[in-house]
Order: sequence, then C-alpha cells, then structure tokens
Amino acid sequence: MYAIIESGGKQLKVSEGDIVKVEKLVAEKGDSITFDDVLAVSDNGKLSVADDVKSAKVTATVLEQGKEKKVIVFRYKPKSGYRKKNGHRQPFTRVKIEKISL
Repeated sequence: MYAIIESGGKQLKVSEGDIVKVEKLVAEKGDSITFDDVLAVSDNGKLSVADDVKSAKVTATVLEQGKEKKVIVFRYKPKSGYRKKNGHRQPFTRVKIEKISL
C-alpha cells in the first residue's frame, strides 16, 4: 500500500515505514503530524484518486529538524570587479510514515 501526498509544494510517494524529508514543518521532535493533502492511494493494486481519497489521511512522526548542505551562490560581472558570494542552507523535517488510512 502506498499513497501520494503533497507537502511543501512537492508530491511524494510514501509507504508505511518510509522515512522521508519534507520542507520544514512547525513541529517538535517526536510529535505526530497528519498529512491531509492525499492525492492518490494504491491498495492491493487498485489506485484510488480524486473523490475516493477525500477522507484519506497519512500519519507520520517527526524524527528530526535539520538543514541541508550549504549551496554556494556566486554572482559576478566580468570586467567590472563585481563579485558577491552567498550561501544558503534549506531547512527540512525528516518524518517516518506510520499509517495510511482511507
């Protein structure tokens, strides 16, 4: 059984027991969260979408909050001496999928 959920503007295919990284959520380590934006659910080879999954929910537990590796953003303009170096670390939340319910 798997489900396709939407979190942080991205779609993820998850199964029970999966550990996935999603965009930062406001939750503490150990909290239980529910994803209500379920787009599709597959159970025993039968795919349910649209109105069939309106009441479907995916329950997960927060494992950690963290930041990705630093991405360097370097801008320059040739022949003018303009150089600018910035870095960015995208925050994320790692969750473990506990239950998929229809």
